[in-house]
Amino acid sequence: MFFGSLFASKSNSPSPTAENQTSKASICLQGEMTEPESGRTRLGEVIHYSRRSPDKETANEDALGIFTPTDRSLILVVADGVGGRRGGEEAARIVVETFERCLNNFQWSQASPGVVSAATEAITLRTAILNAIETANEDIIKLGTGAASTIAVAEIQDQTIRTYHVGDSLIMLVGQRGKVKLRTVSHSPVGFAQEAGMLEANEAMHHSERHIVFNVVGSSEMWIEMGSPVEMAPRDTLILASDGLSDNLLEDEIVEQIRKGPLLESIRTVTEITRERMDHLVKGRPSKPDDTTILAFRRLRKKAHPRKNQQPASSPAPLSAPQVASSETTETLV
Repeated sequence: MFFGSLFASKSNSPSPTAENQTSKASICLQGEMTEPESGRTRLGEVIHYSRRSPDKETANEDALGIFTPTDRSLILVVADGVGGRRGGEEAARIVVETFERCLNNFQWSQASPGVVSAATEAITLRTAILNAIETANEDIIKLGTGAASTIAVAEIQDQTIRTYHVGDSLIMLVGQRGKVKLRTVSHSPVGFAQEAGMLEANEAMHHSERHIVFNVVGSSEMWIEMGSPVEMAPRDTLILASDGLSDNLLEDEIVEQIRKGPLLESIRTVTEITRERMDHLVKGRPSKPDDTTILAFRRLRKKAHPRKNQQPASSPAPLSAPQVASSETTETLV
C-alpha cells in the first residue's frame, strides 16, 4: 500500500495512557523503533515494533495498541493508514485512539454485584471491539479527506483467540512445529485469488495489483470479518502485522522464524530480514519499502507443581554466570 502523511504525533513508542478501573492501554503512533521491544501482560509476553519506511521522510502511518481491559483479556490492534490518499496517518491514529476510548468506557453486565462471568465478559468485549471499529469508520469518514486505514485485531480471553480485520493487515497463529492454525485472508483481489488457489504464494507476492485493497476503515461500504474462536496452545505464537512485513517475507519464511525460540529474538530476526530486503533489491526476492508494524504474543507457561507426597527436585548448583532468558528481562506493561 502507498502512504501519505497528515497528522503529527509526539509518541514514538508505546507508553502508558490514562488508566481507569476497567482498562489499561499502551499505544504507539509514528513509531521510529530500530529494535523490537518486549513487555509482559498478565496473559503473556507481547513484542511490539513499528518503524517508518526507509524510502520516505514523512511520518510512519502505522499505529498499534495493546489493551488489557481485564485480568483475563488482552486486545491487540494494528492499524495501517492507507496511502495514496490524504491522511493515512490520521486515520490510523483515530483507529487506535477510538479503541482506547471505547474499551475505557464500555459497561459490564454483572451476573451479581461485583462479579462478571467469563461468557459475559467475552460478549461485552466483542461488542466493544465492533463498536470501536464502527465508530472509527464513522469518524474517519467525517474528516472528508478520503483518509482510510486497515485494521487487524486479536481478542485474547485466557487461551482463546478471536480475530477481527478490515483490509490486508495480517493476523496469523503458528504452532511450535510450524502448523498455521489461523491466518486471515487479505481483503484484496490478490488475497482472494491466492485463497482460492488461483495464485501461488510467490505469484501473489510479485503481483502488480497486490497493493489494491477493497475494504478499509473510512468507507461507507466497510465490513468487518470476525473469526471463530481458536484455542491457543502454550507454545503457539500469534502475530499481527501491517503489510510492510507480508510484502517482504513469504508466509513460510515468517512461520519458520517465529515458531520457536525466544519471542523477542524471533521478531528481531524478522525485522532485520524485512529491513534488509527493503534496502537491497535482489532479483526474484520480494522487496517493497513500506512502514512496518508488528505485534507478537505468546502465553505465559504455568510452572509445574510437584504432585502430592512427591519431593521437589533438588536445586541445581549455581552457575558461574547467571543466564537470563529474554522473557525475564521484559518491561511490565500492566
